[in-house]
Amino acid sequence: MNSTRESRKTKKKKRKWLRYSLLLIFVLVIGGGIYFYNVYTNVASAVDKMNKPISREVSQKRETKVEVEQKDPISILLVGVDEREGDRGRTDSMLVITVNPETKSTKILSIPRDTRTKLINKSNPNKNHIDKINAAYAYGGIEESIETVENFLNVPIDYYVQVNMEGFKDIVDAVGGIDVDNKYAFELDGVTLKKGPQHLDGIQALQYARMRKADPRGDFGRAERQREVISKIIDKGKSISTLTKYDDILAALEDNIKTNLTLSDIIDIQSSYKTAAETIEKLEIPGDGKMINGGWYFIVQDETRQSISDQLRQHLDLQTEQVARININSN
Repeated sequence: MNSTRESRKTKKKKRKWLRYSLLLIFVLVIGGGIYFYNVYTNVASAVDKMNKPISREVSQKRETKVEVEQKDPISILLVGVDEREGDRGRTDSMLVITVNPETKSTKILSIPRDTRTKLINKSNPNKNHIDKINAAYAYGGIEESIETVENFLNVPIDYYVQVNMEGFKDIVDAVGGIDVDNKYAFELDGVTLKKGPQHLDGIQALQYARMRKADPRGDFGRAERQREVISKIIDKGKSISTLTKYDDILAALEDNIKTNLTLSDIIDIQSSYKTAAETIEKLEIPGDGKMINGGWYFIVQDETRQSISDQLRQHLDLQTEQVARININSN
C-alpha cells in the first residue's frame, strides 16, 4: 500500500518536473527567438546603412556578374581611408582579397600605398594620370580606387569594404580592445607603446596599425599589423562575450564602414565560403623605392605585376591575361 502511494507521488513529481521543464524550454525558445529576431533586424538595419552601391554592376574584367549563392570565386578590395575633418583623405591601406570556396583557400595581397601607377577615371579618361595609388581615392573616391587597382593588377574587383581609419578605434573599443605582441617600441601622435605583449584600446590600436617609421619593413610591416588587427577584431567579434555588446559593435560598424555588399551577400558568403578560411596565403608586392620629381614612390615592374596577376586570376578561375603596360616615368 505504502509502496503504491510512494510510486504515485514519484510519478506526480516527475510529471510536475516535466511540465516546469517544458515551460522553461518554451520561455527560453520564445525569448531567444525574440532576442535573435531583434539582433537580426538590428544587423539588417546596420548593413543597410553601410551599403553604398557603386555605379557599375559588373567589372569590365568579367564577362558576367559573380553569384555568391553559386559559390563563384570572388574578390574584395578592403581599403582603410584616412579621412579627417576638412580633408577628403587618401587610402591608408589597400588589401585585395580573393576567395575560392572550391579550393578552400584565400589570398590576401597588400598594395603599398606609395606604389606609382596609372590612376583610372572611367567617367573622364582625360583625368587619368600617373601618381601614388593611394591618391586615387582623393581624386575620384572609392570608384577610382577600384578602377585603378583593377588596371594595376588586371583582376576584377567584385566587392569593396571601406573602413574609416579615424573611426577604427570605435570598432576596437566596441569589442573590448585587442591583445597584441608589439615588436617595436614607438611613439606616434601622442601614443607610446612599449615592446612586448599588451592589451590595446581603440586609440592605441589605431596607432599600432598606422605606425611604419619605427618598423624596418616600412609599409610591409604596417600592412602586416593592419591584417593582424583586423583578424583580432574578427576573433573578438566571434566570441560569446561580445554578444552583449552587439549594439555598440553595430553602431561602430555602421558609422565607419561602407560596402557594396548587401545583407543577402554577407549571409551567403558567411555560409558558403567558410571553408575558404582553411588556407590563407598572404602575398606581398616586391619593388624598390625611388625619388621622382621630388616625391618618394614605390616602383613595381610590369613583370612583377604580371606574376601577381596570374596568381590572382588563377585563384578566381579566370584565364591569365597580359597586364597593361604602365609608363611609370610619365606624369
